Amino acid sequence: MFNLILYEPEIPPNTGNAMRLTANTGARLHLIEPLGFTLDDRLLRRAGLDYREWAEVQVHPSLAACLRELAGARLFGVTTKGATCYTTPQYQPGDALLFGPETRGLPSAVLEALPPEQRIYVPMMPNNRSLNLSNAVAVVAFEAWRQLAFAGAAH
Repeated sequence: MFNLILYEPEIPPNTGNAMRLTANTGARLHLIEPLGFTLDDRLLRRAGLDYREWAEVQVHPSLAACLRELAGARLFGVTTKGATCYTTPQYQPGDALLFGPETRGLPSAVLEALPPEQRIYVPMMPNNRSLNLSNAVAVVAFEAWRQLAFAGAAH
């Protein structure tokens, strides 16, 4: 399957929603520290409901540590500053989709380390700042999974 990476997430319900999403899509969730909450946060548990036990979640002390563990995975940074629409890449099993923190997005240095075709965006109406993090994760994750013919799905 593929990997979803939340870089320094700040809002517990967004991460809880991502946990629930990974449990339902078979993706793996990677959280990059520092987190804006603890994993036993009440709001995180509420958003994730009982899916935490079904989700494959790893916490990493840094993005570099996460990427070392995912060695060989293609990395796509999701950003409003992207050069490529999220539907354009041909996703492959093992790909990693990286999302920035809610209030500031991915750091410039992280984005500049990626080739332009791996800096992807979700189209929005003009003059809007961004989508909610958990919504952006769902949109991009389902496109990647759709391209993989919904591998592992029940229907």
